[in-house]
Amino acid sequence: MHILFAGGGTAGHINPALAIAGYIREKHPDAHISYIGTANKLEAKLVPEKGYNFRTIEVSGFKRSLSPKSLVSNIRAVSLAANASINARKILKELQPDVVVGTGGYVSGPVLREAVKLGIKTAIHEQNAFPGVTTKMLASRVDAVMLAMPEAQKYMKLKSKPYITGNPVRRELLSASREESRKSLGIDNRPLLLSFGGSLGAKYINLAVEGLIRWHNGSGKFHHIHGTGKAGYETMMNDFKESGITLSKDIDVREYIKNMDECMSAADLVISRAGAITLSEITSLGKPAILIPSPYVAENHQFHNAMTLKCVGAAEIIEEKDLTPERLIEVVEGLIENKARLNEMSKKALSIAIPDANERIYEVIMKLYTNA
Repeated sequence: MHILFAGGGTAGHINPALAIAGYIREKHPDAHISYIGTANKLEAKLVPEKGYNFRTIEVSGFKRSLSPKSLVSNIRAVSLAANASINARKILKELQPDVVVGTGGYVSGPVLREAVKLGIKTAIHEQNAFPGVTTKMLASRVDAVMLAMPEAQKYMKLKSKPYITGNPVRRELLSASREESRKSLGIDNRPLLLSFGGSLGAKYINLAVEGLIRWHNGSGKFHHIHGTGKAGYETMMNDFKESGITLSKDIDVREYIKNMDECMSAADLVISRAGAITLSEITSLGKPAILIPSPYVAENHQFHNAMTLKCVGAAEIIEEKDLTPERLIEVVEGLIENKARLNEMSKKALSIAIPDANERIYEVIMKLYTNA
């Protein structure tokens, strides 16, 4: 059995592919796994580290701006697209996979299009509530469309009913114990607030959380773990130092949260962006959330993701344009010590969770394989 994955550009496209590949390898140790990505994006580092056969094609997205710089970029993108299709076809003919699975990003487009032309079984997995351009273009052509969130269906033309699979969630997170995690972290029975904006950091989230920390520092109301990301740690700590503020032992500010499994499972309320994988983790653990969607992503898809939780009562949303320390304090204050509200939000989050996403995706791929 030979399964080929195509996807890249961001961790949101790569990690689901790696999670699915790892699950297939667990079930079938002799399975051959290949991956087509680009040479200058994150997949070029992450995929080879897992030991999979990694091949590359060069491809670029199109700019919507009409500026001279964008026009030059688009001319180059057209040239790359033609070559990408030719190179993808060559690789597919050489590798002869049984099934090709796309997980998004520009690189998956030419690979899946050529696989369809060659008669290879194909599938796409869309992580977000609002599908990407590549997914929308391919949805009516591939053999199977897998959706993490059912809301995505209304934005696509499909030739068959989609499979609602959810997003893969790390096993170590699903198996984490709230009680054991709190014990390991040294957390008592007070609520724990967990906040983060991503590994690189999110400037406006950090600014708002800094105000939140100033508000509750020393109050003893709750514990708080905040991940500033690479870009924000020194700035925040310098701000506190210059203001003469010493953080109480209840507040843990870190550059990066390495033990996210423990912190997430121990938390009573989460403040974060609304990336698809993060939301799948939040719902799988039944965590109430305050979501601050990134406005800098394609098609504003994080807002659509966040609305899937907001609409069922599992989360509150603060758009970045409305984000201030005062607004964040207001929402946190209204939730953090309201156990009844947090319990209800937790139940709502669990109601839309799909913790067996790996198995669902695996079954779709195996169905295609047996019919190849």
